[in-house]
Amino acid sequence: MQPLGYSLLGIAYERLVVLNDKRLLVIIPAYNEEESIESTVDELMATLPDIEYLVVNDGSKDGTERICLQRGYRHVSLPVNSGLTVGFQTGMKYALRNGYDYAIQFDADGQHCPEFIPQMLECAESENADIVIGSRFVEKCKEVSARMIGSRLITVMIKLTTGVRVADPTSGMRLFSKEMIKRFAQDDSLNPEPESISLLIKKGARVSEVQVEMRERQAGESYLNLSKSISYMLRACVSILFVQWFR
Repeated sequence: MQPLGYSLLGIAYERLVVLNDKRLLVIIPAYNEEESIESTVDELMATLPDIEYLVVNDGSKDGTERICLQRGYRHVSLPVNSGLTVGFQTGMKYALRNGYDYAIQFDADGQHCPEFIPQMLECAESENADIVIGSRFVEKCKEVSARMIGSRLITVMIKLTTGVRVADPTSGMRLFSKEMIKRFAQDDSLNPEPESISLLIKKGARVSEVQVEMRERQAGESYLNLSKSISYMLRACVSILFVQWFR
């Protein structure tokens, strides 16, 4: 299997794997994930052997691209680090150009468990959902911590502005329908964050949640320390309450 170059995103891949009769792409944005990318992709393929995935190497400075090349992972490499939004949109553009029915955002750090992907797809199909969130809190309560207080606050903000309760708005494991793939691929103002989920709900998107389990980061360090987490939550709340009204 030959890796894709960034310039080849527009070329359709001739074999689109069908999962439950629907074509699904797993988008794995990766920045400096040499310690976890191999176990993440290998677990995905061991759990769902026919799944299609795309690693988006976001200008990593470590050995992430080398591992992708050595292991023959299907991937694209951005020339410079451009951030999660650009990496995710790159995957969505690929999904749109290659005719996938669904795309799922999946972390490269080992936190997400691939065995829940079929349940999320089944939920999208049965409930005709545009977005299915892999939620930690459908059946379980949130723990008491600074991050979970922020998550509760975002849940309240989304409920106040849309009338829809999203139990786990900061979950990074999200499945998107074909219509959502098109929107994210063509609208550079959208990002894979709670404020965009809120905006899409306002525009008519149907959101469902599926209970999943998540692990701690398997290797490396998260860019979200305490101060950045607080800043992230405040920015999301301000955007949901005020900025989104003008979009």
